[in-house]
Amino acid sequence: MSHCGVRAASASSSGMLCDCLAHRLGNAADQPDRTRRYGCDLTDAEWAIVRPLLPAPAWLNGKGGRPEGYCHRQLIDAVRYLVTEGVRWASLPADFPKWRAVYRFFRRWRDNDFVKELYGRLRTMLRARAGKKQEPTAAIIDSQSVKADATVGAATRGYDAGKKINGRKRHIAVDTLGLLLTVLVTAASVKDNDAGRDLLEQLRAEHHRIALVWADGGYTGWLVAFAATVLALALTVVKRNDDTKGFVVLPRRWVVERSFSHHIRARRLARDYETRIDSAEAMAWWAASIPATRRLARCGRPTPRHVTRSAA
Repeated sequence: MSHCGVRAASASSSGMLCDCLAHRLGNAADQPDRTRRYGCDLTDAEWAIVRPLLPAPAWLNGKGGRPEGYCHRQLIDAVRYLVTEGVRWASLPADFPKWRAVYRFFRRWRDNDFVKELYGRLRTMLRARAGKKQEPTAAIIDSQSVKADATVGAATRGYDAGKKINGRKRHIAVDTLGLLLTVLVTAASVKDNDAGRDLLEQLRAEHHRIALVWADGGYTGWLVAFAATVLALALTVVKRNDDTKGFVVLPRRWVVERSFSHHIRARRLARDYETRIDSAEAMAWWAASIPATRRLARCGRPTPRHVTRSAA
């Protein structure tokens, strides 16, 4: 994920009217346009990929509500800036829409799992580009403890004695390409086995073809038997040899470690600032979506059509 520095705007970004639904059919034309100057802004190639995948607004399908007054592309750019740079909502640059409007957009996408749905479609396209089937059959799971800010309440934070971190723990499952499948955020005091059970149950519910899961030594014991008997998953623990010294690339486990390293480059994820657990999980999906759109834009392949559901 590239750093969100200032860059020169392309002619096509500043010289053409945006083609988002809010501009074409809503009230976004009443708001001033902005010059795309940050490295995390959607490029024209990325926007061409993302635009057909966005959910249709409720007002467009006759389900009530006023036509949106802010450009969809600008709102997405604003959330990407916040995730990449780690700023507060109220500290968003003035060239973005009002921060309260951006937060309402983030909240709506969080509550309706739209960012998760968008990433799922991006993941399907990336897997197709790599010659993989749409649904994976194998996954790798792991956890990462991060310090929590003062905005995180005592009810959802804890102390990880092994890592000596007071905060939260992110549990993720990725496919063999390192693409995100599931995110679960807990207090850092929750043991990997206990959180692993919920993570695997969620993984099984959302990805029915998964049959094999790799994990590290923190997932040994009763979880292996639970995965086999209850979830019909073969949980294979990849352990580090006690005689090995220094850095060693462990089979399969390096894939999820690489995914963590990509996510943590988003400054909003370097520490947990979110009051709500579901907001922390949504931030992880947003962080994962940025390199996904970049990879697809570099690939330059046409975007498949999807049927989008209405926004709440």
